[in-house]
Amino acid sequence: MSTKAYLLPDGTLLPIDRIVADRPFYSGKHKKHGMNVQVIADPGGRLLWASPALAGAVHDVRAAREHGIIDALTEAGIDCWVDKGYQGAGGTVRHPYRGGWDKLSAGQQAVNQSQAKIRALVE
Repeated sequence: MSTKAYLLPDGTLLPIDRIVADRPFYSGKHKKHGMNVQVIADPGGRLLWASPALAGAVHDVRAAREHGIIDALTEAGIDCWVDKGYQGAGGTVRHPYRGGWDKLSAGQQAVNQSQAKIRALVE
């Protein structure tokens, strides 16, 4: 059995053909209707798991909680590197510092830059 040093969860919106009346499927962030699917990739960028789809209006951190991703990774003691859509997730989730680049300290900028390099494989 192989173990992973860390994992890369992320959410994506899969576009669907819906009408305006189907509000739960509308993603305000993407300005279109779709389904939120959470994925987990390994450090090499290989897909390990994809969730069942939720309505596009569901935010990434809520979708991760509903699918039990955060609890499962925390229970297993596996660190995971996520984007800003998972702010406040807790557990072993590591997200970048919030705020504009010019408002972050040099250390915070370095952390965000390093994390972006790690996450590039899943993005």
